[in-house]
Amino acid sequence: MIGTIAQLLESDHGLAAISDTARLDLELLLCSVLRCERSYLFTWPETRLNESQCAAFQTLLERRLNGEPVAYIIGQQGFWSLELEVDASTLIPRPETELLVEQALLLLQDRAALPSRVADLGSGSGAIALALANERPAWQLLGVDRVAPAVALANRNAHRLQLTNARFVEGSWCGGLEGGPYDLIVSNPPYIDAEDPHLAQGDVRFEPRSALVAGQQGLADIRAIGEQARHWLRTGGWLLFEHGFAQGGAVRDLLSSLGYGEVGTQRDLAGLERVTRARWVGDEESTQ
Repeated sequence: MIGTIAQLLESDHGLAAISDTARLDLELLLCSVLRCERSYLFTWPETRLNESQCAAFQTLLERRLNGEPVAYIIGQQGFWSLELEVDASTLIPRPETELLVEQALLLLQDRAALPSRVADLGSGSGAIALALANERPAWQLLGVDRVAPAVALANRNAHRLQLTNARFVEGSWCGGLEGGPYDLIVSNPPYIDAEDPHLAQGDVRFEPRSALVAGQQGLADIRAIGEQARHWLRTGGWLLFEHGFAQGGAVRDLLSSLGYGEVGTQRDLAGLERVTRARWVGDEESTQ
């Protein structure tokens, strides 16, 4: 397969059969081998790979042809304005989750420059917390994940990005929180039903099942967080979830039944219900 960049990119090498982004996949794999930016591929298409580089490209290509996500193969994924290290201990950050970041910034827009406490439950690679920490230097972000390797990964990302206002600890949902009360608790929890056929398709086959699947038709962890967060939010504080596109009504009903007010759902760019917010009105059990 020895050849130039242009020659290696002439064919999809069979990737079109398994990927809707075959050309992009190839470019990212090639950049990983050459340790370059994508712009280099177009600026220097006549560059000839040596034998070692071609062998490395072939190895990565075979992994992708077997269905392994590009993010896991190259060990990184872009999210918001950040480049994050990722591995198989966490979900791959997805563009639709950026809506969660957008909504979090909007909910606390009146506190943009004020010290605020924000928690990210099930933080994985740290994508959500780090995006918020990067946008709001005055905020203190605490990410919680029950998987120790994920916590280590998120802390590495924070260190590499020099975001000193975000840190990550091991724990189960609100059980890992410290101090309080919080102005906002945000989460992209497991919300896929165990019987969902999509679990056997695409990238999710390689992602940790524990970060994808929840009981009670996908609502068990959302319910648990909703119940626990009442004791950690300040009066007037917000709870914000990402959930499945068909779960908006169920999530709204659940949060209303738990005593939250101002419950509403934001649709994504595809017009699907994706993120639900709710405000804690406070009671005698709250930490407030």
